[in-house]
Amino acid sequence: MMHSGSRLNPSTRRVAMFFLPGLLFAIVIYLFAGPIAQPPGYHGFADTRHVMGLPHAGDVLTNLAFLVIGGWGLWFLAHRELSGRSFIDVRERRLFRWFFIGVFLTGLGSGLYHLDPGNDSLVWDRLAMALAFMSIFAAVIAERVKMSVGVALLGPLVAMGVASVLWWIWTEHEGHGDLRWYLIVQFYPLLTVPLMLLFLKTPYTRGNDYWALIFCYATAKIAELLDHQIFDLSQGLISGHNLKHLLAAAGTAWILRMLWLRRARLPLTVEAPGLSRPG
Repeated sequence: MMHSGSRLNPSTRRVAMFFLPGLLFAIVIYLFAGPIAQPPGYHGFADTRHVMGLPHAGDVLTNLAFLVIGGWGLWFLAHRELSGRSFIDVRERRLFRWFFIGVFLTGLGSGLYHLDPGNDSLVWDRLAMALAFMSIFAAVIAERVKMSVGVALLGPLVAMGVASVLWWIWTEHEGHGDLRWYLIVQFYPLLTVPLMLLFLKTPYTRGNDYWALIFCYATAKIAELLDHQIFDLSQGLISGHNLKHLLAAAGTAWILRMLWLRRARLPLTVEAPGLSRPG
């Protein structure tokens, strides 16, 4: 018989429930989907325009948005007179710093990939995106669950994201490409973060701004799927993949806006377990 002292308390059980749907998704994908290879036509983007000798110019140049937002976010975090009021605990700044590093590297990696689309160049794009995904996931955990948990999970989450990309490219080279781990890295946070936003409190104002990132990313994925259709409907003005970059960058810009404007709720209460003021 289990001793009563070893049982999970109601708060712990409630938090664990938020991670369960994503865990079930991961189990189903890995056990029942079978290896998922990169679709053969994945690199056949609609926008093949050349501008001043630059190939695939629309898909390359729209990555400038990631460079601007990533760089701006790092500049903001580096100036403590601007960002000091945005954080209760100095450790949280580190999580967002890695997020904006990931955003900036996404601009570089995606731009490099679109110059010469292929699996080997796609690795750099996906490594940067995995860093951004896992860093913002850790930041939300730190804010909504417990600071020490989010900080402790940053390294393992980023390592998992990097490993998922390396596993995919290795299996591609072996002739049996498997995207399952990378899909889990992308969609596990998309299933888990909304539950945390809905049911766990935040010690900050502007807590709903994370929804803008989720909305922008979801619409970016839809635009990606409609790459050729959007290009045709716009009569060659903009493609779905061009739009994907701009929508995803808009979501990251909204996170920067959130950090710029948010403040700690006063007085601090049990809504912020595990948080401490910076020394």
